[in-house]
Amino acid sequence: MKDSSQDTGAPPPPLDGIATAVLDAHGSVLHCSDTAAALVGRTASEVRGHTVFRLLTDASKHEWRLTRGPAGGRAALRPRGGGAVEVAFRMLPFDGGTGFFVIAAPARWATDWEQGGAFLHALLVQDRIGISIRDRDLTAVRSNMTPELFDGPAFPPGSRLTDVMSALDAEAVRAVLRGLLETGVPLVGHEQRLRSPQMSGRQWYLALTSVRLQDAQGNATGVATLVSDATAQRRSRRYLELAHRASVRISASLDVTRTAQDLVDVLVPALGELGWVNLAEAVLRGDEPPKVVGGGDLQLRRTAVASADGPWPGALLQPGTAVPPYRGTANLWNLQHGGAVIYDRESFLALPADPDLARVLVPEHGHSAVSAPLFARGLMLGSVTIWRTEQSDAFDREDAELLAEIASRAALSVDNARRYTREHNAAVSLQQRLLPRATTDTPAAETAGLYLPAGGGAEISGDWFDAIPLPSLRTAFVVGDVIGHGLAATATMGRLRTAVQTLADLELSPDEVLTHLDDLVSRLAAEADPAQQDTVGSTCLYAVYDPVDGRCTLASAGHPPPVLIGPDGIGRLLDATPGPPLGVGGLPFETTVVDLAAGSVLALYTDGLIHRGGLDPDVGMRRLADRLTEQARRGSSLDALGRALLADDAGPSRDDIALLLARTRLLPEEATATWEFPADPAVVADAREAATRQSAVWGLDDATIFTTELIVSELVTNAIRYASGPVGLRLMRETALICEVSDSSNTQPRLRRARTSDEGGRGLFLVAQLSTRWGSRYGRHGKTIWAEQALPPTPPPPFPT
Repeated sequence: MKDSSQDTGAPPPPLDGIATAVLDAHGSVLHCSDTAAALVGRTASEVRGHTVFRLLTDASKHEWRLTRGPAGGRAALRPRGGGAVEVAFRMLPFDGGTGFFVIAAPARWATDWEQGGAFLHALLVQDRIGISIRDRDLTAVRSNMTPELFDGPAFPPGSRLTDVMSALDAEAVRAVLRGLLETGVPLVGHEQRLRSPQMSGRQWYLALTSVRLQDAQGNATGVATLVSDATAQRRSRRYLELAHRASVRISASLDVTRTAQDLVDVLVPALGELGWVNLAEAVLRGDEPPKVVGGGDLQLRRTAVASADGPWPGALLQPGTAVPPYRGTANLWNLQHGGAVIYDRESFLALPADPDLARVLVPEHGHSAVSAPLFARGLMLGSVTIWRTEQSDAFDREDAELLAEIASRAALSVDNARRYTREHNAAVSLQQRLLPRATTDTPAAETAGLYLPAGGGAEISGDWFDAIPLPSLRTAFVVGDVIGHGLAATATMGRLRTAVQTLADLELSPDEVLTHLDDLVSRLAAEADPAQQDTVGSTCLYAVYDPVDGRCTLASAGHPPPVLIGPDGIGRLLDATPGPPLGVGGLPFETTVVDLAAGSVLALYTDGLIHRGGLDPDVGMRRLADRLTEQARRGSSLDALGRALLADDAGPSRDDIALLLARTRLLPEEATATWEFPADPAVVADAREAATRQSAVWGLDDATIFTTELIVSELVTNAIRYASGPVGLRLMRETALICEVSDSSNTQPRLRRARTSDEGGRGLFLVAQLSTRWGSRYGRHGKTIWAEQALPPTPPPPFPT
């Protein structure tokens, strides 16, 4: 026999392992079962007739039991071959003291039976953990699950799964328990939703731990399941996940509307089936909200909405719509003072000042709502409201506290986005106010300028464009890009644009303009904080177009080349030699001269346009030329062409974009007249006569002809007196009459007031009085003095009769 200390595995069923014997009054064995004889390693016939005490290892300890009536306990049997077998026994006396009936079993089996029974009893009588024992058909055999256990349905003996839970839930439980019966693999901590058909709308979440029950031969006889209520834990876990998801997602944007939408998207459907965010109209503009308490017009706007069932219901207040005035209720007062509020349908219907508007505020099947304010720095920016339309449970204080916590965090993100909007709007407004008019129309060209701030939350930068009318019908086209972002870059841009306009008025060549700008940027860098000196700089492209000869002269300071679209509609990059960016210093700038046909389109831009989508600059410039070609062939206006470029599908640019488009014109040949005279005082009369004759051809009035004659006379006389070589005279007629006199001298003409005794010195003074404006410019070989007279507008043609 095996020693009693050895583990023989699971005990047999209790009745299969019981040993029995009948003793007379003196303890002799009258009868015994084979099981009893096997305990001592003998047959039943060998045991009969012997006293039971001969079979015990210590008989003296048990002899007294023969005189004491019913008794039981533990004893050690002496089996054949030595050793000891411990048994648990019970002695039951017969009536009249004629003998005893003895029941015994191995002690280890008895211990298992006792502990198993005690364990099962302990489980069945406690009220914190449910236990359910089901047979192979999953019919309940024993259970302690009463309605009081989890405030849910009972699991009475004889009940089937479909009797206590919905068909879907029953099928899910049946599947996992059938798998357990087949495989024997325990089911540990399985979370299962439970919806009771007897309690419509209620649901619980239970944690199931199940094991297979089997007989001594290992055949499955059923399942035992321990059940604990996981509803609260699941809710807490879900709320923690919701709070974490909200903290991560809501702070990802610096756009007020996007932040509000992220908030309501996090809450629906996690907390309810419908939700919205109302924000103060001032917040959407970047301003602080008004401090309003009580009812009335709260100046709110429906900013973001979310629906778990698809599109936002058309019967409810739509996004972007103003929220109607509210009545002053206790719930509204609590909300305005920072508390989350739970509403039922009736209390929410009482909010609108106009009862007819209640239908746009309350969902059709909404029965419970919770609202929380968006408070930041003592300001109520708005509120968030969640409705339940399908979940039968009403919102409770735990829901309200969760929403209040999420709303308080979201309010900081909304306020950050609001302040960014305010600063960004201010910077963009400053940037746009520093830029010129979007469109210009001059005899030289029609222009359209567009500016697009950076997308994706980046700050604005110092991109700018300009179209500057110059004397003699010419126009300067400028585009530049200051290094860096923010107000500092915008301020630098403003200073550079002012400097460009001043230098343009001096009628310097493009390379000279850039040289002076380079010096200015170097001075700005020297004035900056030492840690920021390396960040002060700019690129710039400056071009001057003359509509008389169609010639465009341009120079670049580290700027991308312009794109030219000829009358044939094909775009190409101009081969302009770039110089160093402004502020580098020490290197010259080169000019490039291009002849432009009438109707050509010149596109000047900043590098944000060619870097969109992360393109390589060369690829971006070729793509830009192709898109300009495509749009130009459609016959689009300049403004439409520019907007099409900025609305490109390459995605938002991380840098600002400035774009200047110019469609060039040529002055008709009959609108100009040119002469050249030798440097002889006698030719002054010839110059006057030529100017008078041309003015008459153009049909100018007598007063204009007389003024022109005086201006030509004075300018030609000064050129002959102070210069050498031939003198050029050119008249141009457009919206003004322009007189130009060129000579080979580089002497700067000066306007002065002559004394009474002076014989000369009144020529330029007289020209200045007779003309609208005058000036001079220098070329490679001498200078040109010009004077401009305003012409009366050309009368419209007579109305046909």
